[in-house]
Amino acid sequence: MGSVDEERPFLEAGLADQAESSVLYTGDGSVDFHGNPVLKQNTGNWKACPFILGNECCERLAYYGIATNLVSYLTKKLHQGNVSAARNVTTWQGTCYLTPLIGAVLADAYWGRYWTIAAFSTIYFIGMCTLTLSASIPALKPAECVGNICPAATPAEYAVFFFGLYLIALGAGGIKPCVSSFGADQFDDTDPKERVKKGSFFNWFYFSVNIGSLISSSFLVWIQDNVGWGLGFGIPALFMGLAVGSFFLRHTSL
Repeated sequence: MGSVDEERPFLEAGLADQAESSVLYTGDGSVDFHGNPVLKQNTGNWKACPFILGNECCERLAYYGIATNLVSYLTKKLHQGNVSAARNVTTWQGTCYLTPLIGAVLADAYWGRYWTIAAFSTIYFIGMCTLTLSASIPALKPAECVGNICPAATPAEYAVFFFGLYLIALGAGGIKPCVSSFGADQFDDTDPKERVKKGSFFNWFYFSVNIGSLISSSFLVWIQDNVGWGLGFGIPALFMGLAVGSFFLRHTSL
């Protein structure tokens, strides 16, 4: 057995390796999307946060751009009665708050937050495109009212519209439970400076949520009522597409 003096260099070398590792890697055990330890200088922190905040802002803009004025679309364009329209809106909104159970299970048990957000954001975008097409293409929506005569929507027209609407509800289920915690994952809890930055991230996160809600509840509603529903749905679809694209571009740059 070696003496204490002989073992000291090995102990010092081990401590030096631990100190170097604590500088290079996060101390909270977080990993990247490949499952490897995270190098602080290459990823995380504020490098990824603009893409996360942009995704959340666009998702809220799209959601409230639909939800705020959906009763008007169902009554004025699909010619539903007020009771049916209100029932359909509340059912859809309730579904949007149930589907996060699916996204949370997939993120925690199988895919991880990154891939869950990426997959469900893509589903969300497809739903927005479907909704935009249903409001833009004459063959996918009923004819305009002539006097008091309003032709009812056909089953096919309803099917296309509600297919897009519930794809959006499914897409929201993968974004809602993951995006805020995914942003928090970018900061190392064992680093006091990064804990402060995490608090700043949540301030910007809720600012992004409210900016998206403000734009959709004012500008987009005006577009829908005064310009057209195709454009009113198309603008948030475009922003959602940009958010998904930037999210994947950030992935390929890491």
